[in-house]
Amino acid sequence: MNDAPAVRLTNLHKTFDGKPPVVAVDDLSLEIADGEFFAMLGPSGSGKTTVLRLIAGFDRPTSGTVELGGSDVTASPPYDRDVNTVFQDYALFPHMNVRENVEYGLRVKKVARAEARSRAVEALEQVQLAALSDRSPAQLSGGQRQRVALARALVNRPRVLLLDEPLGALDLKLREQMQVELKAIQRETGITFLFVTHDQEEALTLADRVAVFNAGRIEQVGSGREVYEHPQTAFVAGFVGTSNLLTGDVAQQLLGKDGAFAIRPEKLEVTLPDAGSGGPRQSATGTIAEVVYAGPTSRYVVDLDAGERLIALTQNHEAGSTDFSRGTAVAVRWHPEHVIAVPDSPINEGAVHA
Repeated sequence: MNDAPAVRLTNLHKTFDGKPPVVAVDDLSLEIADGEFFAMLGPSGSGKTTVLRLIAGFDRPTSGTVELGGSDVTASPPYDRDVNTVFQDYALFPHMNVRENVEYGLRVKKVARAEARSRAVEALEQVQLAALSDRSPAQLSGGQRQRVALARALVNRPRVLLLDEPLGALDLKLREQMQVELKAIQRETGITFLFVTHDQEEALTLADRVAVFNAGRIEQVGSGREVYEHPQTAFVAGFVGTSNLLTGDVAQQLLGKDGAFAIRPEKLEVTLPDAGSGGPRQSATGTIAEVVYAGPTSRYVVDLDAGERLIALTQNHEAGSTDFSRGTAVAVRWHPEHVIAVPDSPINEGAVHA
């Protein structure tokens, strides 16, 4: 029995030629378990797609090793690796129908025609497209074309399926629907899914574990809940969702201690200054600078009397529950246990630095 992880990356380094040379992946090590749905999350240029290409064999590392199922494949070409890749642009053959597109990889491998047809039908059933097998790609919606691309990858029964921002071209509602379908397919097949995305919500929704990338390195690996609720760096706190980051004199004034601290907007309550605290809580006074109504939630931007800014996110439980307007004097309150200590490292633009 092989207990090796589906993917093991050891001291992976990738530099692209240039003046100066570009370090895309910087001494990265990572293990992904067999059957895991794993997301690589990060902004553009953080190295996540380069790592995917190194695993697929499209690029070779400058140094370090890539193992699949315990076998070193660092020097192996893509066709000798037990992986398949699904890209954002689908890359379907327009002159082939849906079934022929799915069969194509099996035909290249010289799988018998009857077996190729049977496996293609099975893969199309997995993505709920068997009834459309005779249609051309031009007759399909964006979501249907994405599912054909997924079936074409699944039909080869790879050990690892690599997905490079596969939902990026879909509209929001279809994207959310495909997220649910992707998760169901992964559970049904048991194949290891390695999913690259810059969408924080998508990573938290889909993945068993998330690796947050920044400048060619991994800042944190953990479950979606761990990464969101307990960020280990200021970058993670700012990039995964939105955080209010308190440092320096403001942290000392509001929290009574030195260092860098994060508070998520949904952990804050906005009240009138003379409202009761509702238990042991910390607070700061300020003025509403902006109100953003978003249906189920309202987003308040509060300029603190301390001279900095917090963002609070509140649920609109009842019609007309947005009670505060610009210029209103308010208090912002929070429970001390919702304050997260983070290293005082460079802060991403997704964070609010108070």
